[in-house]
Amino acid sequence: MTGVLVVDDSQFMRTVVGNALDNAGYDVRTADTGEAAIEAVASDDAIDVITMDVEMPGMGGIEAVERIMTHDPTPILVLSAHTEAGADATLEALDCGALDVLQKPDGTGTQNLGHLTDAVVAKVDELSAAPVSALALARATAAVTATERRQVNATQSASGVRASAGTGTGTTEVLESGNAGTLTARGPSTPPTMDAPAPVDGTSLDHPTVVIGASTGGPKIIEQLLAHLPADLEAKVLIVQHMPADFTRRLATRLDAICAYDVFEASDGDRIDAGDVAIARGGQHLRVVNNVNGSLRVRLDDGERVHGVRPAIDVTMETAAQRVVDPLCGVVLTGMGRDGAAGIEAIADAGGHTIAQDEATSPVFGIPQQAIRTGRVDEVVPASALVDRIVGAFVTDGETDE
Repeated sequence: MTGVLVVDDSQFMRTVVGNALDNAGYDVRTADTGEAAIEAVASDDAIDVITMDVEMPGMGGIEAVERIMTHDPTPILVLSAHTEAGADATLEALDCGALDVLQKPDGTGTQNLGHLTDAVVAKVDELSAAPVSALALARATAAVTATERRQVNATQSASGVRASAGTGTGTTEVLESGNAGTLTARGPSTPPTMDAPAPVDGTSLDHPTVVIGASTGGPKIIEQLLAHLPADLEAKVLIVQHMPADFTRRLATRLDAICAYDVFEASDGDRIDAGDVAIARGGQHLRVVNNVNGSLRVRLDDGERVHGVRPAIDVTMETAAQRVVDPLCGVVLTGMGRDGAAGIEAIADAGGHTIAQDEATSPVFGIPQQAIRTGRVDEVVPASALVDRIVGAFVTDGETDE
């Protein structure tokens, strides 16, 4: 039986989430603090998945995630409060190795506790199958993060600066930027500094467009991808990351600080030019409506969910396949479900290049696997090779047909 540890300082939330998982056939344990969560994971080999609140008294979820991923790497689902602080803390937890996030209802929207518990059960179902190999990077990152945190905190203490690792305030984190990247300490809510990407080796095609789709485990992969995407490729990039509405703007802000491209949350009617990265807004589909003189125009809508999600990867990829007349590449990354499979087929039918992340580096292999099964994926590659293969889709050796 799969064991799940539910971590939350609220007894009510522990009970509600725990009962839902118990009714779904999981063996449930609970913890009310970050310290208790660490102790539980260290002493109990039967814990396979963790749900983690991020804002708790004492040791918060961020440090608990970091320590667990350092010593006992376990798939972690963050349950975030519907607040700005909760959203920021959740992105920090994802940086430290958590794989996915769900937002707790605050009573103001259409989502209620029933929706939350249904989603928790579905997410735990997918995370329980996460391969050990997919947790390796998160463990390495968390280990270096912990070391650098201690070093920076010691320096700050010596200079009279107090650092707290509880809820994100005063924390310092370190992220790994890929095979050739560096690890750089950073302060609260400050994106990492990464090595500049290598320039394009060869002649790139004019006006390239990349459409990327991801779900569980995606933010970390996307961060590394954008940090190493060469500026001189001059691509236009559209990203659909399954994520609650309050998170996509903050995700865009963080990504904008670590790459050479201009990253922003898409707005209705935006024009996407070379060097732009538009992230689909949580809760709205992102559609490509035209492609003129190397620029794209996009529209947002709150139409029916596709595969149960909005934004849907398929919507963006299919409209890109219909409208983009310039070189096009579709990329599907880690995540659950079949969203993106039809989009990959559409891009392939339109003459575009298609890439899927491989199973070994995907925390959840659903989205890439379904795309691969269509028979229309040109390349299946590990996360570390994604940038190289995207660039390769748009680069020639200098010769043309002209």
